[in-house]
Amino acid sequence: MTIVEALLVIIIIALIAFLIYYYFRGSAGKVSITKPMESRVDEYLDRRFELMIDEWSLINRTRLQSFREAKEEILSKDETRVAALKDFREQMSENLVRLEERLNALEKQIGPK
Repeated sequence: MTIVEALLVIIIIALIAFLIYYYFRGSAGKVSITKPMESRVDEYLDRRFELMIDEWSLINRTRLQSFREAKEEILSKDETRVAALKDFREQMSENLVRLEERLNALEKQIGPK
C-alpha cells in the first residue's frame, strides 16, 4: 500500500466518521437506526413541546408525566396498528399485481376479438 492509498483510506474513514457525527449530533434521545429521520423529527417535536410548556407554564411536570404514562400504551397500540395496516397494504398491492398478471395472461390466451 502506497502513501497515497493510505492517505485516501484515512480521508475516507474521516469523512465517514464526520458524516456519522454530523447526522447524530444534537440528538439526546433515542435515534432509531431503522427510521432515523422519523425519530429525529419526533425528538425535535418533543423538545419543542417541552419548551412550549415551560415557556407558557401550561402544565406542571408531574401532571405532564402522568399524562404521558397514561397515553403511552395507547400510542404504542396505534403504532402497531399502523404497521399492520402498512403490511396489509403491501400484501394487497402484491396481490393486485399478481391478479393483473393473471388477467393479462388470460386475455392473451383468448386473443383479440
